[in-house]
Amino acid sequence: MNTTLSVRCGVSGWTHASWERAVYPRPRARGFHALDFLAGRLDTLEIDSTFYQFIRPELARLWGAQAGHNGQFKFTARLHRQFTHERQLDAASVARFTQGLQPLLDRGQLGALLMQMPSSFRFTSENRDFLIQLRRAFSAFPLVAELRHASWTVDEAIGTLVDYRIGFCNLEQPRTLRATPPSSRLTTQVGYVKLYGASAGPAFAEFDDRTATRNGQRTGNGHFFSLAEMDAWLPRIEHLRRFAGEVYVVFANDGEGKSVVNSMQMQSLLGGGPVAAPARHAAAAHHDTAPAAGAPALFDLAA
Repeated sequence: MNTTLSVRCGVSGWTHASWERAVYPRPRARGFHALDFLAGRLDTLEIDSTFYQFIRPELARLWGAQAGHNGQFKFTARLHRQFTHERQLDAASVARFTQGLQPLLDRGQLGALLMQMPSSFRFTSENRDFLIQLRRAFSAFPLVAELRHASWTVDEAIGTLVDYRIGFCNLEQPRTLRATPPSSRLTTQVGYVKLYGASAGPAFAEFDDRTATRNGQRTGNGHFFSLAEMDAWLPRIEHLRRFAGEVYVVFANDGEGKSVVNSMQMQSLLGGGPVAAPARHAAAAHHDTAPAAGAPALFDLAA
């Protein structure tokens, strides 16, 4: 396998409740593992659980082994909300978080650590200094900042990211007056694209510091990217691919497995060849239709 893949397409998380019936095969093979399964079909997965909890090194080591059969594969991960939202940067917590992901760093399997900032996090001198504190605290990682407020697109803000080697997360998010618009900015050698969709809805607000709770009843982001929406992103991604060392394109529209279909579509649009989906729903990755609710699983082995 080519281990220098420049663009990796994937999804955020792999344990969403709705995916048990919408994505994963039925019947399940003996010893089935969702991560192992998706790593055979996608080239990146954003670890979302690290936003909510500290993980043990043993778990990261297991994840690395489960994805190890794909030589092109790299994880990304979210920084814990304790640091981004609660602004608690005590040395013990920083060390504990870092140690949890260290096995993936050691194996070269972690492409970026995403600092997912709340929508209210605007560019001010205080917030600039805080972002620099995060950079220094997590100096072991290739850092990328998800900055949802448009104030971070001014020259001074972009200059801060360049000076302190913090990547810029290019977003497709709900359109508001203060929302960072779609872009192809590159401030380090790591290019990052996060695609929620313009109609992401309540699921998107979960990560705002005013509403950031993990509701067990959450159904996820049901936006399905049309081919036209993804075509609009192709020139931006190609621009990043031209100048970056690596580019990560992560779909966060997790409801009913829509992100899996869209990531396979994007992979194909970027020249990755036909989608390798062993199911009757493989065709969904080439058509402008979302998976139907109640349809057989995307990778239904019984199909």
